[in-house]
Amino acid sequence: MKQAILLILAAVYVTIGCGVQTNVDGNIRYDIRFPNAAHHEAEITLTITDLDAIPVKVSMSRTSPGRYALHEFAKNVYNVNAIDGEGDTLDIFQPDLHNWIVSGHNGTLKFSYTLYANHVDGTYSGVNEQHAHLNIPASLVWAQGTEMQNMTIAFHPPEGSNWKVATQLKSTEDPYVFTAPNFGYLMDSPTELSNFMLREWTVPADTTNYNIRLALHHNGTEKQADEYAEMAKKVVEEQIAVYGEPPSYDYGSYTFIADYLPYVYGDGMEHRNSTILTSQRSLEEGAMRNLYTLSHEYFHGWNVERIRPQSLEPFAFQEANVSGSLWFAEGFTSYYDDLIVRRAGLIDDREYGLGWGGTLNYVLNSPGNQFYSPVEMSMQAPFVDAATSVDDQNKENTFISYYSWGAVIGLGLDLKLRTEFENITLDDYMRAMWQTYGIPEKPYRLEDLKNTLAKVTGNRQFAQDFFDRHIYGSDMIELKPLFANAGFLLRNEFPGKAVISYGSERINFKAGRPTITENTLIGSPLYKAGIDQDDVLISLGGETITNARDLQRILNAHSPGDTLGVSYESVGERYDTTLVLVEDPTLELLPYEQAGMEVTEEMKTFRESWLGSKVTSDE
Repeated sequence: MKQAILLILAAVYVTIGCGVQTNVDGNIRYDIRFPNAAHHEAEITLTITDLDAIPVKVSMSRTSPGRYALHEFAKNVYNVNAIDGEGDTLDIFQPDLHNWIVSGHNGTLKFSYTLYANHVDGTYSGVNEQHAHLNIPASLVWAQGTEMQNMTIAFHPPEGSNWKVATQLKSTEDPYVFTAPNFGYLMDSPTELSNFMLREWTVPADTTNYNIRLALHHNGTEKQADEYAEMAKKVVEEQIAVYGEPPSYDYGSYTFIADYLPYVYGDGMEHRNSTILTSQRSLEEGAMRNLYTLSHEYFHGWNVERIRPQSLEPFAFQEANVSGSLWFAEGFTSYYDDLIVRRAGLIDDREYGLGWGGTLNYVLNSPGNQFYSPVEMSMQAPFVDAATSVDDQNKENTFISYYSWGAVIGLGLDLKLRTEFENITLDDYMRAMWQTYGIPEKPYRLEDLKNTLAKVTGNRQFAQDFFDRHIYGSDMIELKPLFANAGFLLRNEFPGKAVISYGSERINFKAGRPTITENTLIGSPLYKAGIDQDDVLISLGGETITNARDLQRILNAHSPGDTLGVSYESVGERYDTTLVLVEDPTLELLPYEQAGMEVTEEMKTFRESWLGSKVTSDE
């Protein structure tokens, strides 16, 4: 969180008068203990001294930096009590589920509670005998009116444990006591306590001597940790090469907090000077896939943590956060995550093309752009960003992830710049955003993104047209000729293959009743025939269907364009209609060499400029 924004936050909160003197160092302390770690509990006490004699409002966050939906962290808080400096019990009034008002103190307040934590990822917290994994908004309450004060955080590991602490909080002489300069920094500082393996290196060939730390909690070997750290180091180098310099880390260090364990939930969550990485994939089986997430989150150290949309400032800890810029903040970051891995030489051209297959199929074959532009799709984040609901939704037809669509936009813009302008690339655009908005930490507006593109290209009409068509509008970029410039072929993977669905319309053949388990996609043969989720296919082309082999045998005997009779059951009634088979729309991206096509020297030069390493000998 940026200091200028926190000043705004402080100005807002101090005016409500919650009994806390401002600008007093050392009067706010958290003590975090784990006497019942086996049952996923932490005991937390917030102590505040030097209070004015008026009630104090204590609050729990409802969401977390990097998340956009509400997650209602107060649901895991219980055994709440408060005492004063003499140990006398204080009155607590709870006006809603997320706030407590404490009155009658004598200038000192000790607010304590039990936190249940059993969901290890980038949003929630997890405590067990092996570790304490704490996302701070999911763990710590705060007193409103204290936002700009220095805070002390003391961790108390279980007796006999060998837990160390990994965090971006400022260290002290005590290895278990840390400080935060303000509320915003504290909320942005995830912390891992465990017997993790630590790997450290300085930012390559950089005069700042910034330290990169990898705190790796996994069940693997020291050798695997060494090998993974070497791959991470290459990713760090390539990303710094994009921007020309690392971000300015507040205390001189950046920390990867990685939990690669069988009981965690897969996730990645960026923070100002650290990132959370969680995966059930071990380094033995899934090091490369884990590395893609590491690459994505580290890129956020520039793009979103410092190159930050104005729509997310100030971050609202008790409200959903809505932004129309996530196609850029998340999507362009998604474009760079695997591009950086390719530039680092950790995968080859074939693997890079293969990796794009799923994203291109999802985005280009989705009907979602009929309903929203990338800007509007970004604003849907509170509905889909790990949000939960019990009612069925039509997201298969109406939503395209701003991660994926933004990645395709970033890919298309990069290739268009390289094709239409001499020596101008998306790297130049990202550096321009960094220099104008990232370094001074000046939040940008959507219009600023367009104006920066106009400045980088020297062509305002290009920028206006690109935004009108692909950002404010929902036109897809024509990628096939752009890929061809780099000697990559975008084509149908299964030409001539007849299908009744577009791939996402899954069919469950349990008990011989082929049941559609997802909403059918607009435009697909099933959709046009009036068949939808929970309908049961009975026959196709006059032949009964009881299993996947039956269906595939019938399709193999026909071609795209053929009309077949279909019988199906919907809400207990049988219907007979027809459908027209279509060609399987599945796409694949592969280098010309793999397709047996000639690669010219011009293509090789283009490809090397795009996918080759950007780390120079003096970096």
